Amino acid sequence: MNKQYALEINNLSVSFFTADGETEAVRDVSLSLRQGEVLALVGESGCGKSVFCKAIMGLLSKDARIKSGEILKDDRDIRTLSEREMQLLRGSGISMIFQDPLTSLNPTMTIGRQIAEAVKLHNRELNRQQIKAKVLELLELVGIPDAESRYDSYPYHFSGGMRQRCVMAIALAADPQILIADEPTTALDVTIQAEILNLLKEIQKKRNMSILFVTHDLGVVAKIADRVAVMYAGKIVEYGMAEEIFYDARHPYTWGLLSALPYYARAKGELQAIPGFPPHLTPPPKGDAFAVRNPYAMEIDYEEMPPFFPVSETHFAATWLLDEHAPEVVSPFREISKRRCGA
Repeated sequence: MNKQYALEINNLSVSFFTADGETEAVRDVSLSLRQGEVLALVGESGCGKSVFCKAIMGLLSKDARIKSGEILKDDRDIRTLSEREMQLLRGSGISMIFQDPLTSLNPTMTIGRQIAEAVKLHNRELNRQQIKAKVLELLELVGIPDAESRYDSYPYHFSGGMRQRCVMAIALAADPQILIADEPTTALDVTIQAEILNLLKEIQKKRNMSILFVTHDLGVVAKIADRVAVMYAGKIVEYGMAEEIFYDARHPYTWGLLSALPYYARAKGELQAIPGFPPHLTPPPKGDAFAVRNPYAMEIDYEEMPPFFPVSETHFAATWLLDEHAPEVVSPFREISKRRCGA
């Protein structure tokens, strides 16, 4: 394993096995998370982002199975770890913030006690006073005012933004090397969303953590990510530095996600939407899964899956439009991205 990487996922495939057959939720995905970076995983709801994250954490449901691939951390494939070893890894090695802070917290337990449980699990040597001191330190770290008085409060005493901060405190309780944030700002208004993003970035820099940030909103990505991977129908279709994705996206699906951003609506006069719906993956369609929604689709898109074509040393896109024999199609966002995102 390359030492510059905190986590490497190679050719990971995950399927669900139900009465309707096999659903291929994650299909041959390879991603590397570098030490101290924020990697954003972007895509519509249902594209496989959360399944991908749960596979890393070893939290898949009973009807799901990792069919192939490896998940490497510290030169070990964590797929081979026992449940006991995974329990030790979760929290200190890799921690996760789940989507909805309200359902992530126990309404019958005080906030202090819930965070204390996470602290105690990974710090058995601490006594009660030391655990409480650590909890208060975490509450202050995530921006909870009057931490001492909030220790005995219940989740219903907090706003949505404050509950999300408490969930972050639990995730950070064991000083994780890697943090997976699964749409942590989805249920929040834009003001609180910005505060949470700034807080995450501040903590990431302070602790030199690696963050896998999962979202469907490219507008959020612009505020936090170093690199971006775009996911569709269980596959990565484009990845690169954040500036490359915003200024020079090459996959038509990425263009569709960009078109949904409000600043493009101001430029064009209306908010755009990607026509159609994501495909069923029981089984996946032949060729490029995005073909039926792609206004630039060619005959080959319906027959063969495109490989990754290099755009630069750090930027790749899986689209036949980059083949040397394809007709030239200029990104509709290249120039406007430079004006808007650079503003």
